[in-house]
Amino acid sequence: MSTQPATAPLLIACALGIEHLALRTGDRGGAGGPVTLLRTGMGPKAAERSVTRRLADPALAGAAVLATGFCAGLAPGMHPGDLVVAEETRDPDGTVPCVETDLLVKELVRAVPGRTVHTGPLTGSDHVVRGHERSDLLATGAIAVDMESAATLLSAVRAGERPVAAVRVVVDAPQHELVRIGTVRGGISAFRVLRSVLPAFHEWHRSLLLPRR
Repeated sequence: MSTQPATAPLLIACALGIEHLALRTGDRGGAGGPVTLLRTGMGPKAAERSVTRRLADPALAGAAVLATGFCAGLAPGMHPGDLVVAEETRDPDGTVPCVETDLLVKELVRAVPGRTVHTGPLTGSDHVVRGHERSDLLATGAIAVDMESAATLLSAVRAGERPVAAVRVVVDAPQHELVRIGTVRGGISAFRVLRSVLPAFHEWHRSLLLPRR
């Protein structure tokens, strides 16, 4: 990975208004370079369009990109409010490896004590995954699924060399399936966890700005 300039920005991308609200109200200032919070809209196509357009801004040249928001857990034993740190994102268009995942895990454990952090592949879908689709995706090795992370990171690296990562909060799981995403609005644990993750993202970003030996 190339050394980042001292003012390299961070673009944090999420899809939903409720995710954007959690991140915006949880942000107490960062320790790295400038941070931009982008709401892409729902689905891989919306994420691709929004991220590509935003990264065309010269002010975001070389920006690190982190995809976040809610996801569906695939593995038995996952619970709403658990965290997923992607080792890679994948969808039919390609696979993107994530950067400094060990640091993200460490910082998330510090930022949200008591929450389980899972690591592994995060897969993309163009629709909300339910029922038997979960076990089918789990059989591919993925531990969680969402609609935007893979498209976000693939668009980011296609726009230029940069560090990327994805961190998601489990909002439903095999034994805790939601009927509709609107039930998140009731203030359940996933929303509260997402409000708490910004310090970990800032530390990840700060580490990218440190000189490499």
